[in-house]
Amino acid sequence: MALLSLSPGDINGFKVLFGLILLYGLISYSAYFVIQMKFIVPLGDDAPLDRFSEGRAIEHVRVLSEEIGGRQEGTQGLKKAAMYIKSQLGIIKARAGSNVRVEIEETLVNGSFSMKFLGQSISLTYRGHTNILMRISSVDSREDDPCILLNSHFDTAVGSPGAGDCGSCVASLLEVARLSIDSGWVPPRPIIFLFNGAEELFMLGSHGFMTTHPWSDKIKAFINVEASGTGGFDLVCQSGPGSWPALIYAKSVPFPMGNSAAQDFFGAVPGDTDYRMFAVDFGDIPGLDIIFLLGGYYYHTSYDTVERLLPGSMQARGENLASLMKSFANSSWLLNTHGRESNGASAGFSSIERPYFFDFYAQFMVSYSKKLGLILHSIPFGIFLLMPILLHVSRGSLFRVSSAYYDFLNGLFLHAAGIILATIFPAIFSILPLLFSAHSMHWFANPFLAFLSFVPCSMMGLLYPRFLWKYFQLSQEVSSSALSRQELVDESRFWGAFGFYSLFTLAYLASGSGGGFITFGISAFMLLAWHVFRLSVKFFGYQSLRSQACYVVLMLPCLMYSLCFGGFLTLFLIEKMGMMGSLPSPYGYFVPDVITATVVGVVTGWCVGPLLPVVGNSLTKSSILKLLLHGTILAMAISSQFFPYSNVAPKRVVFQHTIRFTDKNQILNSTFDFAVVDSNSMVSVLKLAPEVVNALHGDREPNFGTIDPSYSDTWKGIFPISLLFSTSLQFHKSAEDVSREYACFPHLSVENSIDASLGGPRTVNLQLSLGCLKEVWVAVLNITGPLSNWSFADHKLPGPVKLHNGPVSYICRLSGLSHENWTFWLQAASLEPLRIDVAVVDQHLTEKTKKMKALFPDWTDVTAFTSFLSSYIV
Repeated sequence: MALLSLSPGDINGFKVLFGLILLYGLISYSAYFVIQMKFIVPLGDDAPLDRFSEGRAIEHVRVLSEEIGGRQEGTQGLKKAAMYIKSQLGIIKARAGSNVRVEIEETLVNGSFSMKFLGQSISLTYRGHTNILMRISSVDSREDDPCILLNSHFDTAVGSPGAGDCGSCVASLLEVARLSIDSGWVPPRPIIFLFNGAEELFMLGSHGFMTTHPWSDKIKAFINVEASGTGGFDLVCQSGPGSWPALIYAKSVPFPMGNSAAQDFFGAVPGDTDYRMFAVDFGDIPGLDIIFLLGGYYYHTSYDTVERLLPGSMQARGENLASLMKSFANSSWLLNTHGRESNGASAGFSSIERPYFFDFYAQFMVSYSKKLGLILHSIPFGIFLLMPILLHVSRGSLFRVSSAYYDFLNGLFLHAAGIILATIFPAIFSILPLLFSAHSMHWFANPFLAFLSFVPCSMMGLLYPRFLWKYFQLSQEVSSSALSRQELVDESRFWGAFGFYSLFTLAYLASGSGGGFITFGISAFMLLAWHVFRLSVKFFGYQSLRSQACYVVLMLPCLMYSLCFGGFLTLFLIEKMGMMGSLPSPYGYFVPDVITATVVGVVTGWCVGPLLPVVGNSLTKSSILKLLLHGTILAMAISSQFFPYSNVAPKRVVFQHTIRFTDKNQILNSTFDFAVVDSNSMVSVLKLAPEVVNALHGDREPNFGTIDPSYSDTWKGIFPISLLFSTSLQFHKSAEDVSREYACFPHLSVENSIDASLGGPRTVNLQLSLGCLKEVWVAVLNITGPLSNWSFADHKLPGPVKLHNGPVSYICRLSGLSHENWTFWLQAASLEPLRIDVAVVDQHLTEKTKKMKALFPDWTDVTAFTSFLSSYIV
């Protein structure tokens, strides 16, 4: 009976709606097929020796992540990994022909510098970190020939076996190095493979190479290989300085994956790569930062294993790297006599500007310079300004032209209102279920729930302004036009929408960001599709579904790209929401859902918005809006029944066994401290982990409201990563097992103190012993008081930081060779004493800590370590 009450317009609208659902479903499947690398056929370990083989590379990953395991600083695994890499390079060298020179080096790097990470200034001092290098060159090459660098790191984050990050990177480079030898290729310019052993400690290995190794001065281009997950698109996330690296990539690789918009988003994710050391902080070398981005659930967790690697990903990466390496080596831009700053200045490519580039389904890539982009991206807005004149110039009436401008601007504001509401509606609807739910992020383990919940309400936002503004007020005179009133209205709406995207393209251009190609592409395809639509009207009629289909078909390439890029961006964001940090309650609880809903709304806007000028009339029906509303409510009701986490999308828990002690090895207290890095609090974990609660509380009934908080000074050992915690919990535990397992603790002693004379600075010479700790990852000094200078970072203080309402302080992280003492000096501007807080992170766990970690459910991933805290006044 409900169908009988529908008007012909409603029925026509539902035909359009369900047709679009089918179309977007097919496009989504094709995008999923590409994003998950299902179009790549990986080669096995029996593949020909002149081909890159994922099977052979996987065997390297298996050795690194399974047989060796965790490769953190301070562990035997890191040393074993260095030995394994060096042995594999030795095998490759033995197979080299007489026309190729292969050099292998193992270097220990030391250094000290300051940097900003997560917005905080810190100093980093290190010693004895291992780098393994191999240089492949022609026997005729000279020592001063320009070189190409391929870099990856073989260390891992605490608690992770590092199959994806970055065993897959090391394995890819080992296989590319083998391929370059076994294929008989003689590089026209030397190729350097750098396997650095200290990236997870804030890019120390690459810093050591850039500042101490003689080969670093010869490098004219680089490729940094990274992983923020276990596969998927191996995306070019950063490019430069200069345009030519991206241009060569676009022309040479068989499976291009990247776009210039990625660099705009990269800074929003907490983290960094060695690209920074080569291209920004300690070099201006042109290069590419190529990163696995999907599988972010497992990034820096114990779940980062060989089984999680996405099949086909390493095959595509390896084939791309091999082609790119050869193209770089043969490039005329790799100059021999000019400095790095001139690279790419020839051929009209700027040495400082980034190009525009984007791939289409990893099949081909479009790339053009910023200079050409300046022209291209200005054209749509110019067309928008000229169209009222061109449409009415024959009538010669200034009034008609100004009326058309007014109507076009109305259409622009109407479209802008729809796009804005398409982001606002999902954000509002995302909050409502959380008011009645014990958990946020219900979509986390099942990303399809985010699309199911937020796309319908985003569609409501797109259509609602058109529904309210059903009677578009025209300024133009219908009687003097060859078009009907409805056609004039739709023409104004189309050019208004076109103006919206052209204006956005202009805004991208003015801001200097790399994302303008998206809205430029939308504008270009809209223009073509509109003209075809106007022609089809003459054959099929204005209200015909076939006319609308002609418009939609011409928009298909644009829709396919928008949906693939938008879907990939949303999946990446959802996976990263588990580690983006937690914000203080009560509002922090809602933030991930609001952000995800907003992003889905934006993606829906750019995927569906360009169609609305033509199909909007059919969709703007009250019956369709009701259906979308009911669909939103139903989807959110279903979504709220899902638990956010699983063993393939784990909840991240940081577990620190904290030992506070005096300088006489007397333990003051021992606590278990827990923190999380998403919006669902640690209390929500404990409520579902009764075994953990029993171990912490014994037989007592827990009162979660009275658990002691763990303050920021407790987490000094992992600063500034600890800034991702908004709240953490603390439980006091016996220190008996600590006394049994550690004979001596870290100790800071004053060697001598030179008092200030005549108002000069006071100098204190100190020595830090790390005691009997077993697997030291890092030691952190937090210094407060009248500090004026120190022996770290070229005798320059970093910017001051402030921890939890405490006094201003200066922080230095020390890493490497923990069996040796650290000696350093501090200068104080006055006789006022300096306070030095020392935090040393040891990866060794006591038996009680191991048992506690094992009690957590399998939908969590627990990163556990021991932190020794002490304070000194000097």
